[in-house]
Amino acid sequence: MKILLDECLPLDFRHSFPDAHTAQYAGLKGTKNGELLRAAEAAGYDVLLTVDQGLPRSHDLSGRKLAVILIRSRTNQLEDLLHLLEPILQALRTIRPGQAVVVPSAE
Repeated sequence: MKILLDECLPLDFRHSFPDAHTAQYAGLKGTKNGELLRAAEAAGYDVLLTVDQGLPRSHDLSGRKLAVILIRSRTNQLEDLLHLLEPILQALRTIRPGQAVVVPSAE
């Protein structure tokens, strides 16, 4: 599974996943949400990880080849995100194209 980390996530978070790239690495830094979804799909990504709370509400994912995992964390700092790693990995095992899954905060 090929994973794209939105630019709102720390670069080092990519090391938590076997095949993950950052938006910066993929040449998508600064790309707005709608175009980011299209470009990520075109580049062959299966899942977008983000903390952008508005993305799933503002963009219809039905019919897309890409899925989105929305991470609800206290902050977007690596220390807080690592506490949610197991639920994120679980979501990656079950998510399907066109779905948006919310991983809630560990609080």
